[in-house]
Amino acid sequence: MQALHTTRAGVLEVASSRCGPADGPPVFLMHGFPYDIHAYAQVAPLLADAGCRVIVPYLRGFGPTRFLDSGTPRSGEQAALGADLLALMDALQVPRAVLAGYDWGGRAACVVAALWPARCAGLVSYNSYNIQDIARALEPDTPANEQRLWYQYYFHSERGRAGLAQDRRALTRLLWQLWSPTWHFDDASFERSAAAFDNPDFVEVVIHSYRHRFGLVAGDPAYADIERRLAAQPAITVPTITFDGSDDGVRPPAPAQAAAHRFTGPRSHRVVPGVGHNMPQEVPRVFADAVLELVRGAG
Repeated sequence: MQALHTTRAGVLEVASSRCGPADGPPVFLMHGFPYDIHAYAQVAPLLADAGCRVIVPYLRGFGPTRFLDSGTPRSGEQAALGADLLALMDALQVPRAVLAGYDWGGRAACVVAALWPARCAGLVSYNSYNIQDIARALEPDTPANEQRLWYQYYFHSERGRAGLAQDRRALTRLLWQLWSPTWHFDDASFERSAAAFDNPDFVEVVIHSYRHRFGLVAGDPAYADIERRLAAQPAITVPTITFDGSDDGVRPPAPAQAAAHRFTGPRSHRVVPGVGHNMPQEVPRVFADAVLELVRGAG
């Protein structure tokens, strides 16, 4: 990855990798949990070579990104992630960009696309509509899908918090293996990303995220209005490409019609064979091509 830059944006000092021409069409690439900006180590250069201005930020609680104030709640709620992305766009004076991501980062991109569509020239979202419906979070799923979410229920307990704090590398590596069972990553690839989990706020942000999405803890009052708007499950109107991986160990692939009512603008849904949860690192060219499809469409 390129040398890191830091930017004061909202409640954070955000560390990000940037590449490509400064006057190119801007693209934000948003990583998930438990991953980091190295998920885009091959995607970013492909986009830069095509003339894009590429920004890949570390999310709150990851890598060198830091909270500016020790008193700010270490929230991992979806509204906070979306607000962080919007604040970074403002700080970098980017009025409009293609937003692309998966997992937590895809959620941030979906939040901005849904609530501030004028800021989003196009959206690439892995796992389709990635805005949580917290009001229905305690409704049971199929037994098979419940089993996939064991780690979320683990984090609901203080035993889970202690387990994550005690050995975050072993736990996150297990998630990599379970979520992408056909992706044979090496030790070096994992360690490059695992360094990001040494952030002093990592455990608190992660635990809050997985408790808040089930309505088990309160959110940061600063984001209450955004959460209220998200509770209405707003439609995404911008041009969108959504993906599922056929081998995703978290969320099994779904047909396009399953989330069709959440997308009222142009949308293409694609299932990628042989891909698990970390799509941009597993098939970087496929992910980059989707981003470029929207960049060219916006131009």
